[in-house]
Amino acid sequence: MQYLVVIEKGESSFGAYVPDLPGCIAAAQSEQEVRQLIKEAIEFHIDGLRESGEPVPPPSSSAAVVEVGAA
Repeated sequence: MQYLVVIEKGESSFGAYVPDLPGCIAAAQSEQEVRQLIKEAIEFHIDGLRESGEPVPPPSSSAAVVEVGAA
């Protein structure tokens, strides 16, 4: 499965979350590290859902980059 992951750069760290898996988040000092941590978080989150008998939401989010002119 492939889930959309949103990565945001903060002042001193990076954060990531998965829109299709509420509560599935990660934070780290580098983008590379947050990518690895969110991958692990997704796997952990899905395992937890399965263990508790809850359905695993299918990937359904998408993303697009929209170009706009400078104001």
